[in-house]
Amino acid sequence: MAVSVLVVDDSGFFRKRLTEILNASDGIQVIGVASNGREGVEMAEKLRPDVITMDYEMPVMDGISAVREIMKTRPVPVLMFSSLTYDGARVTLDALEAGAVDFLPKNFEDIAKDSSELQKILRDRILDVARSRPSSNRPAPVARAMPGPTANTPTTAVATPARPVAPRPAARPAAPAPEAPARPSYRKTPTRHYDVVSIGTSTGGPIALQKVLTVLPSNFPSPLVLVQHMPASFTPAFADRLNKLCQIEVREAVEGDMLRPGLALLAPGGKQMMIENRGGQGRVRILPGDERLNYKPCADVTFGSLARSFPGKTLGVILTGMGADGKEGCRMMKESGSVVWSQDEKTSVIYGMPMAVARAGLSDEVLPLQEIGKRLVEGVS
Repeated sequence: MAVSVLVVDDSGFFRKRLTEILNASDGIQVIGVASNGREGVEMAEKLRPDVITMDYEMPVMDGISAVREIMKTRPVPVLMFSSLTYDGARVTLDALEAGAVDFLPKNFEDIAKDSSELQKILRDRILDVARSRPSSNRPAPVARAMPGPTANTPTTAVATPARPVAPRPAARPAAPAPEAPARPSYRKTPTRHYDVVSIGTSTGGPIALQKVLTVLPSNFPSPLVLVQHMPASFTPAFADRLNKLCQIEVREAVEGDMLRPGLALLAPGGKQMMIENRGGQGRVRILPGDERLNYKPCADVTFGSLARSFPGKTLGVILTGMGADGKEGCRMMKESGSVVWSQDEKTSVIYGMPMAVARAGLSDEVLPLQEIGKRLVEGVS
């Protein structure tokens, strides 16, 4: 059966172009179009599509408000279309927090060189999103509350109200991925010191990272490096957002940054981040994005560099995401004597990256998302 899609956008040209591309793709059928968010909410309830594509700036009701309404009444996977700007990134991150699963640039020239490539990208993304789980457990943004001034304490704490999300309906359960083999080693790993904690993620990652990092105290004892598949124009806004919500300091990494406890460095979009060991001190190297690699940044690149620079002294964590990025980096880390955790299937938006790690027998612990932050606090000394 074809995946049914509802297209919501105030541009008649964009609705027509996207509909043509998707209807020409095997396994996808556009069953309706809407010109504003309110119309989109009503048609979502009436047509019950498998996937909704959503613009964010529309009359009557904007895309973020529409996503919130849809998640309250009948959660369905939503793919946002956004501009590749700092402001576009901020709005898209709001949409992901409201319940959207993933996003793509609205300018098709930004994502493909020709029409055949564009059709494949759109088709693959729609099909992947259709298999996702709209999360019913969105974290409420956390305002900082820590004693005394610190370098990254904002003048005014940033907090927004939690957005209620209805439970995922049983009518359209996601196709179950193969279960990871049960392993006796899925027990709590002993508390120990790690020179670096590295976290890799993709689809569903912005909210997953927010949920994990907001649990950590300002005096978290290890440096953190973060790899989130994200365009170059999005990572500065994402780092700023996390920095406002977390007690630890979070910022986009730059060449020469030195790792230190309580600091999380986010790999810049469109590039690769490697970590060198300079006399026991971690130092960031930022390299151009290699066209031979699908992901820029790539978790395998960063994790592999940590396996070489801090053998046996790193904790690697793989969260929700499509594909298998991170598996080979985790393999290198395990071979060096380091520890690997992965997110479980139930709480993953897309159980691709963590499944690849677990099925390869590389996970020391498989954890639900809501437990990962707590385990970091408990398990890192």
